[in-house]
Amino acid sequence: MRFQDAAKDARAVVYAGIQADPLVARAAALLADATVAQRVLARAVMNGETTDPDAWRTTFPTLFGPDADPAQRERSEAILVASLEVADRGEQVRSQVRGALVEEITAQLLRRRSGPLVKRERRILFDGVPAEIHPYDVTVERPGGSAALDCKWGARGINADVLHQLDDARAHAADESQSLTVALVVYDAARSCKVRLARQTAPHAKTGLISLETLERLSG
Repeated sequence: MRFQDAAKDARAVVYAGIQADPLVARAAALLADATVAQRVLARAVMNGETTDPDAWRTTFPTLFGPDADPAQRERSEAILVASLEVADRGEQVRSQVRGALVEEITAQLLRRRSGPLVKRERRILFDGVPAEIHPYDVTVERPGGSAALDCKWGARGINADVLHQLDDARAHAADESQSLTVALVVYDAARSCKVRLARQTAPHAKTGLISLETLERLSG
């Protein structure tokens, strides 16, 4: 088992520009240490239903009301501002930014325990096995204990192709007597993810799930 950078095709070049947007890094840094309620706020705002900040402050009184902790209220305001910036992007760009955001949150949290072992946009190669066309969003490349993670903004992004790719990689690694942990990181409620997974026939019993509520598991 060995890792390789993804091919620098047109898709990769365009997406690299999205990933390098300072807004992505700023929002990810805020959400990496956010409470579950603050993460829910960000998801709701970034879905673009309304860009009226006062409407969101009213919707989340525990984050913005007079009884809210001042430090947490300040973080909530920063999250609201960043989330509105994402929501203001056009629909296609907004979708790309949200995808890049989940990847960046995942990478930031993983780096807290694995540092430079965390990589982005990498392929995993196995002897005698055709390489996957699409790279893995985030990898941890540690001898004897690597990991491959696919990141999604919502539960609807979980599909058979993703599940097969992750499970196949795990199985091929096992065939080479290598350990490879595979997981989905989904910026959505755990219940939504589990409902989606229950409808899938692709193998996923050995694929981990990190949801909006449990992102801190990545750093712990």
